[in-house]
Amino acid sequence: MPKIDPRDRLIVALDVPDLASAEAMVSRLGDSVTFYKVGMELAYSGGLSFVRRLADAGKKVFLDLKLHDIPNTVEKATAQVADLGASFLTVHAFPQTMKAAVKGRGAGSLKILAVTVMTSYDDADLVEAGYALGVKDLVERRARQAHAIGVDGLILSPEEVSAMRALLGPDITLITPGIRPSGSAAGDQKRIMTPANAIEAGADYLVIGRPVTQAEDPKASAEAIIAEIRSVAG
Repeated sequence: MPKIDPRDRLIVALDVPDLASAEAMVSRLGDSVTFYKVGMELAYSGGLSFVRRLADAGKKVFLDLKLHDIPNTVEKATAQVADLGASFLTVHAFPQTMKAAVKGRGAGSLKILAVTVMTSYDDADLVEAGYALGVKDLVERRARQAHAIGVDGLILSPEEVSAMRALLGPDITLITPGIRPSGSAAGDQKRIMTPANAIEAGADYLVIGRPVTQAEDPKASAEAIIAEIRSVAG
């Protein structure tokens, strides 16, 4: 896999309720951040057109829609996303869904990322939802399926990164949310790690929201995280 610039490894999650807030945060962060995540909340409040504007401005965009539907719908939706200029698109790691997304993106540059198990879930949550497997085993099963189908990368918690890197090798992209710099509150995340530890475990990209966007000085917070990444990633 090509070497990734440490600045590009930080994906700031624009988990804000409206376009005005997102635009203000991007302006405030300036050149310190090159990669942004647009999730469902922002996407459903006009954020899809914002994806194109960010891409046109030279930013990279991770569109976190977690698609999951009948294959025909997923395929066509993925084709639409491919035209927006996003770099990454998430889908849930169900085999039919992953196959449809890979087909829908065609020969373009959009990378499909499979969400294995949400980082807010633990074993008890999976039991309550009716799964027979715990987090570790379900992540491994879905990761193997994703790799075989040709998905470009996986979304998984920091706790699973090292094992999945060893299992799948260097050619699959591993992206992890659940990153909290030392001293930050865990919030609703149950499986977390510091930026440096996550990179050392084998993560390629880190998705970080509130520790940057809710900081007193978001730009300084982002720069500190990038410096921490650079200290272990070179």
